[in-house]
Parts: sequence; C-alpha cells; structure tokens
Amino acid sequence: MKDDLAWRKVTDCFRENGVNIFEIATSKGLEGQQAFDYAANLTNNLSKVKSINSVDLPEQIVPSRANLTEAIDIFDRVNSQGTKLTEAELALTHITAKWPKARRIFKKKIEICDERNFHFNLSFMTRALTVSVTRRALFSTIHDKERSALEASWKALDKVLDYLVTFLPQKAHIHSTDDLNTSNALIPLVAYLAFNQGRFPSDESIKHAINWLYAALMWARYTSQTDQRLETDISLIVKEELPWETLRLQIVDQRGRIRVEPSDFAGRGTPSPFYRAIFILTKAHGAIDWFNGLPLGQTHGKSYNIHSHHIFPQSLLYKNGYNPDDYTHRQLVNEIANRAFLTADSNLKVSDQSPDKYLPRIEDKFPGALTSQFVPMDSHLWKVENYKDFLEARRELLSRKLNEYMDSLIEKPETVQHRAIIELIKLGESYSLEFKSTLQWDMYQSKQNKALRFAVVKTVAAFMNSEGGTLVIGVEDDGNIIGIQNDLKLFKESTDKFIRTLASIINDNIGGHSSHLYKIRLEESGNHTVCVVDVERSSEPVFATSAQSKKEFYVRAGNTTRALDPEDAHRYVESHWQG
Repeated sequence: MKDDLAWRKVTDCFRENGVNIFEIATSKGLEGQQAFDYAANLTNNLSKVKSINSVDLPEQIVPSRANLTEAIDIFDRVNSQGTKLTEAELALTHITAKWPKARRIFKKKIEICDERNFHFNLSFMTRALTVSVTRRALFSTIHDKERSALEASWKALDKVLDYLVTFLPQKAHIHSTDDLNTSNALIPLVAYLAFNQGRFPSDESIKHAINWLYAALMWARYTSQTDQRLETDISLIVKEELPWETLRLQIVDQRGRIRVEPSDFAGRGTPSPFYRAIFILTKAHGAIDWFNGLPLGQTHGKSYNIHSHHIFPQSLLYKNGYNPDDYTHRQLVNEIANRAFLTADSNLKVSDQSPDKYLPRIEDKFPGALTSQFVPMDSHLWKVENYKDFLEARRELLSRKLNEYMDSLIEKPETVQHRAIIELIKLGESYSLEFKSTLQWDMYQSKQNKALRFAVVKTVAAFMNSEGGTLVIGVEDDGNIIGIQNDLKLFKESTDKFIRTLASIINDNIGGHSSHLYKIRLEESGNHTVCVVDVERSSEPVFATSAQSKKEFYVRAGNTTRALDPEDAHRYVESHWQG
C-alpha cells in the first residue's frame, strides 16, 4: 500500500488538492480509454467519501437530569442503528442498572436449575421476574421498576423456581426442559405461583394446571406471537384465582380444539409437540425399558439416556418397499406412531430385527412393557407387510390414551373464581385492567353528563380488539374507591336499571352482536358499590360509534385506550386476526 498512490489517508480526501486523480492514474501506466475509466472510478469514489460531510446524523443528548432508565432508553435508540438489543436484553439492562448483582444472581440460579436438568437462560429469568414484579408479560413493563421491588419479587421468585423444578418431575412427569418444546409455557405457572404465595390451593388445582400445561405444549401455545399470548394469559391469571379452565379456552380459541385425534399423528415426527406429549404420557403410565427393565421416568446416567426407537427399524422398512428418497415414505417411516422410548444401551440392541421377531420376547421377559408404551397387541400388525395397518392402529391407541389421561386430570371440575375486587384494584391499571370514576355523573359539575358514557364504550371496544380485560367503574385512576352511588341516584338507586342502561349503551355503540363478549356485575367494597365489566377478546374487529356517528377503532396500548387511524387499524387487524 505504501507505494500505491491510490491508497491515501482519509484526511487527505477532505483537504483542498489533497488527492491528485491525474497523478494516480498516470502512476498505473494506463493509456487511452483505460486511463479515463480508471480516473472516473477514482473520482466517483472520492466523491462518495466527501459526501459524508453532508450526511445528517441525528444527535441524541443525555441530559444531566436523566435517570438511569431514561439514559438506557436513549442508548437503545442510538444503538438501534447497529446490533439492536433484544427486548429481553434491554429489560435486563434496566434491571442491572438499578440492581447491579442481578445478572450474577440470575446466572447462579440458572446453574442450580441446570443441576436439576432444567436449562433456563437469562431471557427466561428476566421474563419470570417481569411477570412477578409487574403482573404483565411484556419485557418493557419492568423498565421503570425500582430496586426494592425487583429484589423483593426475586426473593419470592427464587422459591417459586425451586418449587417448580421439584413439582414438574414429581407431579407432571416432566423431568427436564428437554420434555418441553418451549420453556415459555412455564411462565404462566411461575406467574400463578408468584401471585398465590408460591402454592396451589389443592390437589385438584395442581391437576388442572398440569392439564393446561400439557395442552399448551401439545398445541404450541407459545411458539409464535409469544408476547401477545403470554400477555393475555397472565392477565387471566391476575383476574382469576382458579384460571385453568379459562386458559384452556384460550387454546381452543386459538386451535379450535384440545382433544387429540388419530390424524394428528399422521406424518408427524420427533419435531412435533405431540412426540414429547407421548413421552410424558409413557412416563405417566410407568413404562420401562424393553431390554433392561429400567423405569423411563428416572435418569440413569449417559449410557441410559432416553433414545427414540423405531419399532419397525428404518433399514427393515427401506428394504421392504419404502423409498428413503421419497418424502412421504420417510414421513411414514419416522412417524410418532412408529416410535417407542428406550435407553441408549437398549436401542443399539434392536438393529434391524422385525417386530414380529423381537416384540414377543419382550412381552415374555417384561409382561406389560409393550402396553405401557401403547403398542397394539395384535401380533399380525407386527409384520412388515402390515406396517400401514400398524400405524393406523397405534395412532388410534395413542390419541385415545392421551385424551383419557388428560380427562383423568380434570375429573373434578374447576370453578372459575374472580379475585376479590379489592385485590384486583390494588394491582393498578394495566393492559387488561382500567378504572373509571363514573359512568355518566360529572364529578366537577355535580350533574349528569351523557358525554362521559363514551369513555366506557371506548374501553370496552379496546378490550374486545385486544386480549380482553376488566373495566371497573367507581374507582379513580389512582385506585381510590369512590363507588357508583352518584350514578345510581340517576336511576333512583335501582341497580337493575343501572346495569340495563350500561348494557344498552355498549350495545348501541358497539353492536348487539358483541353482547356475548362482556358480563356486568356489581360488587361491594367496604361502604362502596362498584361496577365490574369483564370483557372477552373478539374473534373479529369491533368498532365504536361516536356521538358524531363516526365509527372508530380502539385498542389497548399499555394501560391506556388508543384510537387507530385507518392505516394503522388495517395493519393491526391483519396482525391480530389474520397473522
């Protein structure tokens, strides 16, 4: 480079006559058109370098009065032009800015959980602390929390995590995070325990929670739109003391059903969530290894790690009419219905033996070992020429046994119970909870003001367009309970008229087709009566009609209600209902 005149200091490029293009071109020994083209290229490059002076670079100043939270937000905005921090990383940055030891404490807890075969990361720990502190799932909600709140919540969360990694193997037959398709499915359990002094109220509640967890895992509740779905489910856990049935209905709304059908196994292999569900089911039925008799629900060292075993060996099927280059054939060969679970040592012993040769020996040596892994006991199905019939029979058996086990966990129905209104109000306004002082009584003019009604309509519509929520009328923004006594005076103290009027206001402005999405109830809190409106998420966009007969689209944004313009509303509808 030293001897090449084309390599120049950057500062030379900005000095007057700092770069002589003609001199550089001449030094290359070029002539004619070649020299001209080379000089033109150098001139173009030099112009690009000089144009840096005209680039408008935004400047962001951190004012001296800024606190740590504001400074981190500014850093993130500036840094977004490079490698942007993830939401979890940014949340952890806010946490450690106020609580410097937090990252070290999280990592220590991760090591402890690792020893129990539960492998969590910093994102999981940050999410778990977020729901514990804020009763929200979004990482951004923890940004402004003070150190005292963070440390106090961690103290409780530390015990919750210890309980969880003990509870899951013993009660749910989940012995490792390897049994999960995502650890995000544990966040609602963390939230429930954090909100309920780290315990379940009864054995029935435990079983309902496990049933929900299995359903969430099988139907991939949190493998997409994770933040949105966790936010919805955490809000339900906040509102209800026994939320599991309501949470199950969220999965039904998402997937259309929870019950498993034989077709759900067709063509599905080990990546499918149903594969892990069958392994859990196998452990729940006390299955043992077919060759050494070891229980599969326990760990026995590396030599005995659980392997996925092909009941009909791949090599056998590929020798008997199945083409390894045919995608549909590979799906059939590797299907869940052709899988059993053995320890690593045993899996090596099977080789390419036909099931009609080795399965009878297993049944003789360990009676019941085949049925505990749901193998059809019709020996004709064990012949390679009957492989497709075997798959069909086993799909039916797997789906039936899985549904039976799920049903057995919730034989005793769970009664949905809302938290006492005073507990709900203490949580403060949030994405799924809003307070209104009155329905139509003007506190400043001490008279009826019907214009105030639309504030209630907007909130109800926003909840329907978001993830549902609860509106409490008779509570000020700061949580001070004032009751609806003044509103009731307008109806001569008739609570029935008040409820009917409120329902009519909602239906007139949103539409009667949405009446099934909300329930109105009155509750007593001390000397005050408050009105509670529980709102469900709508399956289609909902518009509110203003006093000017204008249809408006509202959503929840944090703990506020926001109107979207047509362009933003269109994008929101596409992502919320069609995404």
